[in-house]
Amino acid sequence: MQKFIEFIANSQAIFIKTIMVAIFMVMGWIGGLKAFQYEADGIVPFVSNSPLMSFFYHNSDNIVIDDKGNSVLEYNLYKNPEGKVIQHHIDWHTQNGTYVFSYALGIVIISIGVSVLLGIWFAKIGFIGGLLTFGMSLVTLSFLITTPEVYVANLGGDFPSPQHGFPYLSGAGRLVLKDVIMMAAGLIVASFCAKRIIAKDAK
Repeated sequence: MQKFIEFIANSQAIFIKTIMVAIFMVMGWIGGLKAFQYEADGIVPFVSNSPLMSFFYHNSDNIVIDDKGNSVLEYNLYKNPEGKVIQHHIDWHTQNGTYVFSYALGIVIISIGVSVLLGIWFAKIGFIGGLLTFGMSLVTLSFLITTPEVYVANLGGDFPSPQHGFPYLSGAGRLVLKDVIMMAAGLIVASFCAKRIIAKDAK
């Protein structure tokens, strides 16, 4: 057991590089999916409600009346469930700028992932990638404040339920919360690369 503990203790650098590969895998996969319609549609509630990004959409501030007489943001009328293609909805998203923004975001995310991976060999690039990962995660976590869909909605039913709103995270909210881990990982990568930069400069 002692040897195992010593092995774990002495393998920190290897494990940090494993984190860097993991960040690349997540960023590459998710960033790549931004090129597909269902993923682009899926991020609309986050972007539309974000004061940092809503200006990228053309219809993000439009308030309309739904079939129940409620005032809602326009995107609520054009949601495409994953795996379902509704051309009328896709046309709206095209006009909204949903897909152009998603393509650009995907390129940014993939670029961050690649920079983190390159940090295994090039510390300065990895340092920047780690900081960008931290910053991107902060933006994502801000959705917990700005996006109503991250909490369970009050849809009613046979019995009244108090289990809606904060702190009851929806599926989307649980995915967003996981970025706390990505945020911490970005800082670990940045610190790891910074130490290598300092050590190199000291020679």
